[in-house]
Amino acid sequence: MRTDTPWSTLPARDHLLAGAVDTAGAPVLDVVVPVYNEEKDLEPCVLRLHDHLARTFPYAFRITVADNASTDRTPQVAARLAAALPRVRSYRLEEKGRGRALRTVWAGSDAPVLAYMDVDLSTDLNALLPLVAPLISGHSDLAIGSRLARSSRVVRGSKREFISRAYNLILRSSLAARFSDAQCGFKAIRRDVAERLLPMVEDSGWFFDTEMLVLAERAGLRIHEVPVDWVDDPDSTVHIVRTATEDLKGVWRVGRALAVGALPLDRLARPFGDDPRDRALNGVPGGLARQLVGFCVVGALSTLCYLALYSLFRLGAGPQIANGGALLVSAVANTAANRRLTFGVRGRGGAVRHQAQGLVVFAIGLALTSGSLAALGAASGSPSHATELAVLIAANLAATVLRFLLFRAWVFPERTDRNPACSGAAPAACSGAAPAACSEVAPAASSAGHAASSAGHADDTHHETGTLR
Repeated sequence: MRTDTPWSTLPARDHLLAGAVDTAGAPVLDVVVPVYNEEKDLEPCVLRLHDHLARTFPYAFRITVADNASTDRTPQVAARLAAALPRVRSYRLEEKGRGRALRTVWAGSDAPVLAYMDVDLSTDLNALLPLVAPLISGHSDLAIGSRLARSSRVVRGSKREFISRAYNLILRSSLAARFSDAQCGFKAIRRDVAERLLPMVEDSGWFFDTEMLVLAERAGLRIHEVPVDWVDDPDSTVHIVRTATEDLKGVWRVGRALAVGALPLDRLARPFGDDPRDRALNGVPGGLARQLVGFCVVGALSTLCYLALYSLFRLGAGPQIANGGALLVSAVANTAANRRLTFGVRGRGGAVRHQAQGLVVFAIGLALTSGSLAALGAASGSPSHATELAVLIAANLAATVLRFLLFRAWVFPERTDRNPACSGAAPAACSGAAPAACSEVAPAASSAGHAASSAGHADDTHHETGTLR
């Protein structure tokens, strides 16, 4: 896929100031109306849209008619409108394709907010300001109108309703899409986002919208959804079967690219400088969720290793000796792994001290597990091997919470002498730590680690639905 675009960090989302933009002579909003052989509907559409924006939109605007190689009088109608209305311009393309038209016009626009809508104006224009308001304010990166939101009011035939919902189901099941309506012809995007996102979008036809949204969502960009009032156009010239076929081909292509990692979405992930998760705040402990997830994930492996060693040592020694030897070996390895991966400490400095402190933590675990085994022996005399393992797992669960707290507060405490230059960077970038990876917990806690990991992933996703009123 094309990625020929500068990959500098995107700027922070700032509220667009109307006065500053007006002084520069550029509109805040550029609404593109892509058309193909629409000589009858084009003029009433543009006049109605122009009148609505002039009466209700508080910023400077422009309407751009993007002619997709029409063969009727559409180019002449567009030129006449551009000559009569100073805030209307026309653009002629010699090749068909809605995606191609949007990409071309948006790439040449000087407006900070770019939008488009279908020429039939099926969407109620009262949704236009709520659509672009979060982009103007800097709250969101893209905005889409949704006909499938619960509060939307839609009038259309059962055939189109079924196709729309079936397509949405396909996107959710195959591409894990969470936006509700990919094909509604009512969308907007910030220009600084479009400059970096659109070169990744390969389609030039009707699938352009879907591909743009899927990539934006996978990159962690914020998508704002607006419920719309929508009335089906019975004279629509869209060929449903051909469009559906091309869309399914696009779903397959994008899904395969995402599966093999062919898209450099990391270049767009968390690109802005205003992410509150990147701020170093006094009194707010950082990295707790990341460390806890790593503690659970690799801790389960550490516990399995301990149990395997105990079973091995138990073949030639008593339960206390087997427990002590297995716990000692796993504790040394666990402290080393915690030091480098979970808490991000690199280099050899302090390694001996950390291991010594880790052995103190090990002694606490030894006391808990050995005491549990002693109590079991006193209670039942000659317990089975399975019973011993069950008691050891329960004892490790009790020791795990205390072990994590000691690691975090005593062995690997948060550094207070942070570099101020790193305050806006991701934690891993400043500390050198890899993503959460290691610690120790009993197997029963591994499911909790998985749940915490899922929650952390959900927190990194900025997706919302709703409307501005």
